[in-house]
Amino acid sequence: MEGTFIELIRAYGYIILFVWCVLEGETALVIAGVFSHTGDMNLPIALVVGTLGGMAGDLLYFHIGRYNKNYIYKKLNTQRRKFAIAHMLLKKYGRAIIFFQRFMYGLRIVVPMSVGLTRYSRAEFVLINGISSFTWACIFCLPAWYMGNTILGLLTYGQEHWYFAIPMVIAFMGSIFYFFHRVESTILKLRSQR
Repeated sequence: MEGTFIELIRAYGYIILFVWCVLEGETALVIAGVFSHTGDMNLPIALVVGTLGGMAGDLLYFHIGRYNKNYIYKKLNTQRRKFAIAHMLLKKYGRAIIFFQRFMYGLRIVVPMSVGLTRYSRAEFVLINGISSFTWACIFCLPAWYMGNTILGLLTYGQEHWYFAIPMVIAFMGSIFYFFHRVESTILKLRSQR
């Protein structure tokens, strides 16, 4: 079974990485880094494919905002709070928010859509987004490539001691969710005090 999985990665790994990076990406980039460490993928190619996948996803959302405003207004009903945050951050920070949106949990889809709703230059968005996507790919892929043996060791330990690993993963993910929820609430609170 393990040999079949490795063969699949060798045959379709870059396609999977691209599609996964269009949708989400961090996990795929870490996996690509580990597979690059083991020699089953090529690190520079993985970085380029991850960058292109991240850019394609953001451009898709940008164009939804630019050319399908009805969809956005329907989306506003359920995501009104996030669109308000994205609009406020875009107004205040401009280019910086386009660069950092890739690292902002909960706003990665909303910010490119919000930018698309404005008259912001498509060429400038593509340039900033390309630099951001490459930085993002490097941040998640390179450490996984460098620490490949450590990550593989942790995965083996987690398989053997799943009763310990599962609560740790849940606690880690919960703390990340809580942190970003607090940041979101703080931004809205500051906005309402103006």
